[in-house]
Amino acid sequence: MNPIQKITGKRWFGLAETSRKTRILAGGAAALALCAFGATAVAPIAPDAADIPVKSIAQDLQLPNLADQIAALQQDQQQFIHEERIRPGDSLGSVFTRLGIDDQQAAAFVRSDKLARSILGLKTGKRIQAETDENGLMLSLRATIAVNKDEFNTVTVMRKGDKFVVSKAPAELERRVEMRSREITSSLYAATDASVDGGQIPDSVVNQIIEMFSTSIDFRGDLKRGDRFNVVYETFYQDGELVRTGRVLAGEFVNRGVAYQSVWYEDPQTHQGGYYSLDGKSLKKAFLKSPVAFTRISSGFSMRVHPVFNVWKAHKGIDMAAPMGTPIRAAGDGTVDFAGVSNGYGNMVVLKHWSNYSTAYGHMSRFASGMRKGQKVHQGDVIGYVGATGWATGPHLHYEFRVGGNAIDPMAQKNLQQQPLTSGELSRFRTTAAVEMSHRFSLLNPAGNAMAAR
Repeated sequence: MNPIQKITGKRWFGLAETSRKTRILAGGAAALALCAFGATAVAPIAPDAADIPVKSIAQDLQLPNLADQIAALQQDQQQFIHEERIRPGDSLGSVFTRLGIDDQQAAAFVRSDKLARSILGLKTGKRIQAETDENGLMLSLRATIAVNKDEFNTVTVMRKGDKFVVSKAPAELERRVEMRSREITSSLYAATDASVDGGQIPDSVVNQIIEMFSTSIDFRGDLKRGDRFNVVYETFYQDGELVRTGRVLAGEFVNRGVAYQSVWYEDPQTHQGGYYSLDGKSLKKAFLKSPVAFTRISSGFSMRVHPVFNVWKAHKGIDMAAPMGTPIRAAGDGTVDFAGVSNGYGNMVVLKHWSNYSTAYGHMSRFASGMRKGQKVHQGDVIGYVGATGWATGPHLHYEFRVGGNAIDPMAQKNLQQQPLTSGELSRFRTTAAVEMSHRFSLLNPAGNAMAAR
């Protein structure tokens, strides 16, 4: 075999091998096609829709009341809420106009109903809210009315069909605790007016500060530039608006480098409270200097000629001349031991205080409500009114101070301190009020400001 034949043979062999492989691949493809065709051929054929029997079912369905739904939807869409503040010189008509109320029937009701009419007494700046429909028909009217400085009611007028009903309920107030710090540059009141930390301090808080520290600081002559004070007090809000200021919970006054501290503490068991230093000593005097606002002392604690019997006799109290009907206040915390008529004393109240102290009040014109044996009273509570009952020649208060039942000169007891805390009360005080207020004072005091507490 010549070289050409060898080469040609090899080339033929290659062509033959390639042809064989091609036939194998072609055969495999044909087999796959056959399988695919076979699978398609045996698939079931869906029946014609015309051959399926049709079944009819009749059922009663409850349709929704579309009229009611549309009316409710329209009612929701037609209610509007308005809020306004009372302006100087406002009348009911001007307030209704700004609230979008065009409702003569509602105006007539507010003017005629005693409780609803109290809304007309709102002070300038106070808020009033109303709900109306799209035509100005009043659906509701609401405002918060002050009963006194510490009590508030929310008065609400509601439309019920073609009539109105009015109701009142105690206002839901949010209690907050606020802290303020001030430095004296000219006077105490000037410092409280400064808005250095978010607002001025109310005058009622300033008055409490003066009362708290008046036994230690002369606010007319002792203050000097650079003195400072911290105060923690309650405020009460409704719907984000300040309604009233409450009690001072703690105070600290630095006068001429000396810090005086006071904390309000109310025992959770006895519910009696007062101001104490951080070591638990009471800062409140046990008895008022005078239980009545009098014009003069008409007779002191001494021997005298009795004005009625004209005999020389010991006068066991002091007589405080005052106009008829002047309120008489409890000189200290205590319990009513007697309330009634007692010979020459006339209408008389005797209060039993802590330890063996008691006080007596004579010649009253009448008693305060609730004066009966066993009734608890607090210092400053009104217990009766000045009169001239019994052996009296004119309106005055006969006031006695007794120790162990024996009368002594009331004017000699000016600096008697209040009853100290018991060991149990002192322990609760130290773990609650003292710890909390010490922490608040540390937050208010400038960094590095060391003060000598006293």
